[in-house]
Amino acid sequence: MNEVKRVADLIQERNRVDAALSACIRRPALTGHLGDWIAAQIFGIELGLGAKGVDGTLADGRTVNVRWNLKRDNLLDLRDGGPDVYLVLSGPKALAESSRGATRPMVIDAVYLFDAAAVVGELRARGRKVGVASSVREELWDAAEVYPRRNPSFVLTEEQREFLALFGS
Repeated sequence: MNEVKRVADLIQERNRVDAALSACIRRPALTGHLGDWIAAQIFGIELGLGAKGVDGTLADGRTVNVRWNLKRDNLLDLRDGGPDVYLVLSGPKALAESSRGATRPMVIDAVYLFDAAAVVGELRARGRKVGVASSVREELWDAAEVYPRRNPSFVLTEEQREFLALFGS
């Protein structure tokens, strides 16, 4: 019964932290909302277009769907007719092991920017499904990485890199 009390106390503590986060972002402190807010602050995304599967617009006018994956398992939720790009904030690369005894901290160790049409086209060319938990090849993840690697297709300022480092493991 001591474990039940301990878990109840920790959940109450977590609820206090979530309330403070919600006050900052003005939405529930869920991973998706937090990821959207963090991406908007760091990358200048204008949120709130209201279109299904589109979270906002980048400064260059491209529509974007933001994902915060707490681990990188090479899966990506994709949609036909979705945004122009997918911006993925990601925790550490997942190991092929059970989650028993593991934790999944809210960290950002890498950022990926996928051209939606290109990744959907590549999946279709390989006869793969496009939708929830689409399996994206390792090479595409490597090519889409914009942080911590430097990628000439989406150059980050030093300030953006410093902000992202605040969320690292």
